[in-house]
Amino acid sequence: MKLRARRWALASAAAGVALALASGAGLAQQGTDAEVAMTPVPRMVIYPGDVIRDDMLMDVPASEVQGAVDSMIRSRSGVVGKMARRTLLPGRAILPVALNNPRAVANGAEVRLFYIDGGLSIVTSASALQDGAVGDTIKVRNADSGLTVSGVIQPDGSVRVSGG
Repeated sequence: MKLRARRWALASAAAGVALALASGAGLAQQGTDAEVAMTPVPRMVIYPGDVIRDDMLMDVPASEVQGAVDSMIRSRSGVVGKMARRTLLPGRAILPVALNNPRAVANGAEVRLFYIDGGLSIVTSASALQDGAVGDTIKVRNADSGLTVSGVIQPDGSVRVSGG
């Protein structure tokens, strides 16, 4: 008699699980929890100046991340392609202050300097006096005149000086 009662209890429990799975409630809940809870962390030591690639990261549940989890970056798109400003350790949270846009121009590098105003275009070479990323304003020294001017770094690595 006891054996029949156990079989009946197991069969009814299995039917309840099958009903829950058929309704999709169990799967939907698991899927959203897994998506929300996963966060990228370094797979290896990432040193200052390294540009972060996708293969340098691994996804782990947010509850397992070590470090300041309140302000950590929670998506790969916020990390991949950025440059590390400080050493990032495996399994530790990645904070926004630890990342920077990659340098487009390095201090001392030779750059093309553009001045465009209406129909007037002047192109010359200059020496960068600062590091900078695309969109940053840096100081450069004109190679011909020796004058120091400020300009904005363009996506191609050149520097554009505005008139006026």
